[in-house]
Order: sequence, then structure tokens, then C-alpha cells
Amino acid sequence: MDHVLQAFLAATSTFIAVLLIFTVLYLFCRDPNKRRPNEPTRTRNHTRAVVTSNTELSSITVTESATFDPSLSQISMKELTDATRDFSPDLIIGDGSFGLVYKAKLNSGVSVAVKKLSDDAFQGFREFRAEMETLGKIRHPNIVKMLGYCSTGQDRVLIYEFVEKGSLDQWLYDTSSTADMLESIPWMPLNWATRIKIVKGVAKGLAYMHNLDTPIIHRDIKASNILLDVNFEAYIADFGLARRIQGSHLHVSTQVAGTMGYMPPEYINGAPMAKTNGDVYSFGVLMLEIVTGRRPNFPFTGEDGHEIRLVDWVSGMVVKERYMEMVDANISRDGLKESEIVEYFRIAMMCANENFHDRPPMNEVVEILNGISTC
Repeated sequence: MDHVLQAFLAATSTFIAVLLIFTVLYLFCRDPNKRRPNEPTRTRNHTRAVVTSNTELSSITVTESATFDPSLSQISMKELTDATRDFSPDLIIGDGSFGLVYKAKLNSGVSVAVKKLSDDAFQGFREFRAEMETLGKIRHPNIVKMLGYCSTGQDRVLIYEFVEKGSLDQWLYDTSSTADMLESIPWMPLNWATRIKIVKGVAKGLAYMHNLDTPIIHRDIKASNILLDVNFEAYIADFGLARRIQGSHLHVSTQVAGTMGYMPPEYINGAPMAKTNGDVYSFGVLMLEIVTGRRPNFPFTGEDGHEIRLVDWVSGMVVKERYMEMVDANISRDGLKESEIVEYFRIAMMCANENFHDRPPMNEVVEILNGISTC
């Protein structure tokens, strides 16, 4: 019995060994390029699915450009790269939401502002294109024109008209030495008439946006987002946070948007609805900044030795009727009427009301501001 079992086990082991040898030889010698019949179809379908998904969500496979100004020919990413010397730091003229802004001269000789969006810009390509086409249609004397855009792979670039004198922030605080675009323009303090002109221009631009058939909320009104031309006309710029809103005049958002100091209190307190009256608050704060020459996003030391923010400081000074003491020392007092200063602060504080229900719409603000002379 033992001999039979031993013979059986030996035969089985030999059979298994031979089978393994033939299996190895088969795997080694077969054609490595041969595939199962259904493999190519599955691979192609998988690739197509990835491309479709990326096109919809991240623009990885999309190459596209568009111009919204009939005077400009199609602009390619290569032309913009050449015009900005591969987006050289030497040509940076601003730091907008979601990207840096560069000065560039196109092949046609036209100077433009080019904004290169950050790699982690929050929109998919379809949403990006829809927003750009909407903003590209906006035409108003106090809103910077979007001239076009380019999208290649993950790179997205916006093209705006170039506004010669830079931002309001640079003129309120003399930061001109840090901006290449202002090297040939000597800084000077803005007089009262120019400041009122700027305020009225911003108000008109916002009123236009808020009263479109599909209103637009800017959500980041501040001095650095207001540009000035050679005549000190104001242009609202940087729509990186802008949102279109439907009938109810609100936009549902879970993201805090804006800049501290200018941001309405309801945004800070977690309100999920962005409304046009959020822009009204920021505009009111901007008005206070323009007349006082104090930054709203930096607290300063009050008379009691404690730090205080601009809106709170103005509120206290208004109660004491100390209006002229708040006016920027760079503004000449010659011909300055206290009655106009009082009215100016009244309008600003009405806009910067903590209760958003009590803020006036921008078209009413424009009408009220017209009562303040710029002469």
C-alpha cells in the first residue's frame, strides 16, 4: 500500500512540475502586443470619458480664446505670453482676486491689463466661459471693459482695457513708487472736487450693475479695485468675486467674499445670501475712506488709546458733530463747505448702515450725491 501511494504522489508531482514548466514557457513566448478583442474599445471609451469630464470641470483639454471688442483681432496665449515677457514680475501692476495683473502691449500696439488666474481658480471651464461672456458685454463709462480671454489647458487669462493712472488706493496713500505704470506720473493729493467726482463715478457704475435685467453683485468694492484714467474718472475693476443674481436680488453662497473692513457685517456673521445691499455697505465704507484718508481694513488708535476701526470711529465723531476734524489733512480747506462735508458723511453712513434693510439702493444714492457740488 505504501509503495502504491508513493508512486501516485511521485506521478502527481511530476505532472504538476511539467504543467508549470509549460505555463511559464507559454507566458514567456507569447506575443506581448496581442490584446484581448475587447481591450481597445474599453481603453478608448475610458479615455473619452476622462476628456469629457475634464472639459466640463477643469478645462484641462480646452484651448479657447475670445475677444469682446470689435477693434481687436483674436488674441492668442502665445501673444500674451510674449507681451508680458512670460508673465514677468517686472510687469505686475496689481494683485486682484484670484490672480496677478500685468501690463502688456499687444502686437497691434494697444496696451492692455492682463490678469492671469491662479491655478486653483474656483470655476470649471463652462462656468468660467459663461461668466466671461456676460462680463464681456458690460459697457458703462465707469466700469473697466473686459476685452477678452484666453484659456489653454489649466491656464486662464483675462484681458482688460488699460487704465492709465492706476488704482484709487495708490492716489489716496501715495503708493505710486511701487507701481511701474505710474513711474512717469507724479503723485499729488486728490482735492475735494476730484474725490467727489470719483465717488459719483463709482456710484453710477454700481447702480448700472445692480439694475441690469440680471443684476450683478461685485462683492469686493474697495479702493484698490477702483481705477482712474487721465481725467480721474473712476472705473470699477476686478470682477473676480462678482456674481450674477436672479429675480430675488440675492446670490446663495457658502464662501465669505470680500475684504475685511469693507465687508458688510452680515457676510462676516455668516449670512448665506449675497445681496446688492452688500455692495452698498462697501461703497459707504469706501466713501469714508476717500474723505478721511484712513484705511478701513487697518484699525488705528483712537483718542482713548484703544484701537478702533474706521466705521466705528466715524460713528462716534458724527454723534459729536466733529465733521471737519475727520477730513483728510491732504484736502485743502480753501473753499471747502462744512455743509457739503456734513451731507457727505450722512450719505456714507446711510450706506454703511449695519442693518442691511436700511441701506438705500444705489440708484437713489446717485441721485442724492448729485446734490453735492464738484465745483
